[in-house]
Amino acid sequence: MKAGYKLPEVTFHTRVRDDSIEGPNPFRWEDKTTSEYFAGKRVILFSLPGAFTPTCSTYQLPGFEKGCAAFREQGIDDIYCMSVNDSFVMNKWAADQGLENVKVIPDGSGEFTRRMGMLVRKDNLGFGLRSWRYAAIVNDGVIEAWFEEPGLCDNHGEDPYGISSPENLMKWLKGEKAEAVA
Repeated sequence: MKAGYKLPEVTFHTRVRDDSIEGPNPFRWEDKTTSEYFAGKRVILFSLPGAFTPTCSTYQLPGFEKGCAAFREQGIDDIYCMSVNDSFVMNKWAADQGLENVKVIPDGSGEFTRRMGMLVRKDNLGFGLRSWRYAAIVNDGVIEAWFEEPGLCDNHGEDPYGISSPENLMKWLKGEKAEAVA
């Protein structure tokens, strides 16, 4: 479906630590583009409905964090976790999860997610607009393999998880039978 598709070029508004800033919030704004994240690298991008949510915090994010070394052995340079959350939320979630390997990308306005065709309404959960759960292997900004959970629609009654799992992506990278949408 999306294999061969070039990622949309957007600007992400991030907050980065700056030790020259004193006080309890030593961060500054830094805009980063799609190209700055993805150019010249082979990465995993996975997107999920929300920081601090059960499946995302218990399985998906920790699974990619723990599997980072094995993914690097398969030729992956970086692993990015994206959500339609602002940088403050994503940074706090990353800190709470103790991330050392996975990098978070805040898509606060949902622009990247919308342009990927993955922005859905989650009003039934009180979330508003969020990302449908998916993952991709991205090579130099172009999708090499696409892993989308079934049932993409607004206000889905469930939160499917499995196709975008770290275990499924690892199977695909190893050439084993994995669920992917080419």
